[in-house]
This record gives sequence, structure tokens and C-alpha cells, in this order.
Amino acid sequence: MSRDRKAQKRSEEGRKVLFEHIKGKGLRWTQQRDAILKAFLHADAHLSAEELYGLVRKNCPEMGFATVYRCMNLFVEAGIAKERRFDEERVRYEPAVMAEHHDHLICTKCGRILEFEDERIEKLQESIAKAKGFCVTHHRMELYGLCPKCNNC
Repeated sequence: MSRDRKAQKRSEEGRKVLFEHIKGKGLRWTQQRDAILKAFLHADAHLSAEELYGLVRKNCPEMGFATVYRCMNLFVEAGIAKERRFDEERVRYEPAVMAEHHDHLICTKCGRILEFEDERIEKLQESIAKAKGFCVTHHRMELYGLCPKCNNC
């Protein structure tokens, strides 16, 4: 499935999930929430609320930062977004809708975040946990170093 098609499917699923969540809370569907959701689910990055605000303001200049911040909290509550902290103070968000497990490579120079999947690593982690009698519920792997653009080797 192409990246654009995957983003479209994720956006459709995210809208369904959010609609049901806000309906259950007695909230309304707003154009602002829709614009923020669309920008978030189509972004090809782990965005902070500030970065998402910058994207949304291009099409909705009247949008306030507090609206974006509140929406991101609502998206996390609804299960559409996950909060991530990559060795920094600022919270970043990644889509949780139709998300497959993945790990991260984080550049300590430019801050670039690369996602990767490797079944061998997953199987090795499961094997180690099983050998130690440990029942894993979830995990997070973040590798820090220099990306190809910043690495002068």
C-alpha cells in the first residue's frame, strides 16, 4: 500500500474513532478538530504540538495554539495518538491508528527520527523474555546516534 493510501486509510479510521469518542463525551465535531486531525495523520514525522500548530496555521490562520494542544490531548485520550518523549523535554506525537509496532533511530545532532521494523529483533526479545520467565506486555526501543546526513564517517 502506498504511503498516501495508507495515510488516507489512517485518516478515515482516525475520524471514525474520534467521532465516536467525542460523541461519547458529549462534545461536537468541529472544523478545527478535523483540520488538526487531518494534518496530524498525514504528517510524515513525529510532531510536537508546536510543529503541528505551524502546519495547521497555513490553512487555518485563525487557529490558536491552545486549540491544537487540547486536540492532541483529546487524540491521545481517544487512542488516535501516542505521546512520545525522545530524550527531550518536548512531547512528540505519533499516530496510533492503524499503527504497526516499530522502533526508532534518533539522530542526536539534527533530531531526525527514523522508524524501523526488524522481525529478528522482536523474536530475540521474545526469546530472552521467555527464557527469563518474563511476560512482556509492551516495549519501546530507541537507538540514539548520528543519521546518514550528520555522520561524517
